Amino acid sequence: MPRRSSRPGPAEAPGSAKSAPKRRASARLSATQGEVKRVKSNSALSAKSTSKKSKYFKAESSAEPEEPSSESEAGGDSDSGSAYEEKESESESSPTPESEVEEEAEESALESEEEEESSKRKPKSKQTQRQGADSGSTDAPKSKELWRVGVRTGLEPGEEVVFTKPKPRGTGGIRYEDEKLHPNTKLFLQDLKENNDRQWLKAHDADFRAAKKDFETFVETLSDKISEVDDTIPELPMKDLIFRIHRDVRFSKNPLPYKIHFSAAWSRTGKKGPYAAYYVHFQPGSSFVGCGLWNPEGDALASLREDIDQNVNQWKAVLRAPDMRREFLGGVRDDDVAVVKAFAHHNKESALKTKPKGWEPTHHSIELLRLRSFTIGRPITDDDFMAADVQSRIVSLIGVMEPFVTYINSVVMPDQ
Repeated sequence: MPRRSSRPGPAEAPGSAKSAPKRRASARLSATQGEVKRVKSNSALSAKSTSKKSKYFKAESSAEPEEPSSESEAGGDSDSGSAYEEKESESESSPTPESEVEEEAEESALESEEEEESSKRKPKSKQTQRQGADSGSTDAPKSKELWRVGVRTGLEPGEEVVFTKPKPRGTGGIRYEDEKLHPNTKLFLQDLKENNDRQWLKAHDADFRAAKKDFETFVETLSDKISEVDDTIPELPMKDLIFRIHRDVRFSKNPLPYKIHFSAAWSRTGKKGPYAAYYVHFQPGSSFVGCGLWNPEGDALASLREDIDQNVNQWKAVLRAPDMRREFLGGVRDDDVAVVKAFAHHNKESALKTKPKGWEPTHHSIELLRLRSFTIGRPITDDDFMAADVQSRIVSLIGVMEPFVTYINSVVMPDQ
């Protein structure tokens, strides 16, 4: 078979298609492909390397002198190899007995350093910490305040403070009775007013339990007497009559968690429901007894205003009773205008300033139509509330309020 000639052929015609030139690798890339990358060395900076001898151990002198290496004897050119290659050759060389001894010395030195660090990390003894706390300038607070959350004690970590829990208040030689309140109940409410927070109440839980039990027995015995005056009041458990001491602070600007009073209400359904109720409020310096319907629902309020429009004389007759005027309306004279004005003044806190929707401002009973609460009440002094005959006094006031409560209930929830 004839061999092809390597000579270039004749020139191609101009109209013929040219073959695409072959791509060749860059001369720069092909030249450096087989070379090892050199590490740039700076003669001004000394190369950092791990010392071969430990400062913590003195190696013994070798009896046999070291033989010069073949490379040093040969005295080859310094440009024969790169610095990167020299480091690799040193790392790949086999260890000598002398280097093994040096490594053991370094390991023992490192172990001794670790022991020193661990000894430094050990906490001080309690006696040392207590001395340091005593010598400091920070003064620890009084022991009676250490139970509060976030109090600075000035103590080191690991120390603990033991304080005695407050003991329950003694009876003072006065025994608890069912029909009257104990002086400790009043003292507890006074202390709660000054320390209205959860930590204080938790520390004085025994005093709270005693005061709560005292008020429960007081309400229980009073309930039987109220039922004799108003036979529509049923016998109910204490949880349906006594209000909780915890406040609902979800929508209140006042962040205090507890009420500073004890209170209870009696109605046909207890403390809750659509009926008018009798209310007893015990708070040192602000105790009172009252009754009525406070902020009723829309349907009940509409029924009351409709009844005022049609039967206002019935309202005036109830308010003009002599005992009602003497006990709850400030002793006003027996006059329709005077009693209506006194009753409206007692409920002015929640009353409308102009007129309710759908009523004329010139209505003859506009003062009563503006009201949104229909209540009466009177204060009781602390001496009267702590007296032995306090229940008799409360029952007599409830007897005066009974016609008023009965009439409101007949309008709001008439008997079928």
